[in-house]
Amino acid sequence: MPQVEKINPYNDDSRGKGEQVRDMFDAIAPAYDFMNRAMTLGIDRVWRRKAVAEVASKHPRAILDVATGTGDLAMALARAIPEAHVSGIDLSQEMMAVGREKVARAGLDGRVSFQAGDCLELPFEAEEFDAVTVAYGVRNFADIPRGYREMYRVLRPGGVLAVLELSVPTGTLVRPLYKLYTGTLIPLAGKIVSKDVRAYSYLPESIAAVVQGDEMLAIMRQAGFSGTRLRRFTFGVCTLYIGVK
Repeated sequence: MPQVEKINPYNDDSRGKGEQVRDMFDAIAPAYDFMNRAMTLGIDRVWRRKAVAEVASKHPRAILDVATGTGDLAMALARAIPEAHVSGIDLSQEMMAVGREKVARAGLDGRVSFQAGDCLELPFEAEEFDAVTVAYGVRNFADIPRGYREMYRVLRPGGVLAVLELSVPTGTLVRPLYKLYTGTLIPLAGKIVSKDVRAYSYLPESIAAVVQGDEMLAIMRQAGFSGTRLRRFTFGVCTLYIGVK
């Protein structure tokens, strides 16, 4: 099985993964939130609430949301932790443009901010944040270990990392249905709804290839994190990874 870092959104494109991921999300930004709700039947909201609860229990005041996209997790964190400011960072300007509109409508302008940046070279000082989060973005990193090292760098001692990532269920009954859904129905829906035909074929490919479970925890520990643990949701379709600096 190829490493997820080797799987790119556009197979005939010679550019690096980061550039391709940026352009893919720029293209699908208008349909992204709708597709998220449709693909997960709305259960993605439940998964985010689990991650938010983990972070909120540490009472952080400065939070970095990496690969923030349209800001769903950043906004959920801001609502749950009134004393916190959430900084969202992403490669895609179009995704963040959608996020800024949502933040403005929610009246969270002063609590959630966005800026463009690369997870492999975070534009922040060391030990700047009490918590770092990522929702469904690690598999898009061009270098996963390096991304974790960067997130470790910007965390303060005692700070928490919470990573939500889609995963492949291992159950013998659920797995065939999952493969049918992600391999056939999601790409078909993506072609109908999104302007980018390739994006929703890349999705199941990247989920299948990304390191999961104990392998993901091992990469986190190699980056310096301790107290690593995971929680699986919805038959293993989504996994929450936790680590502490």
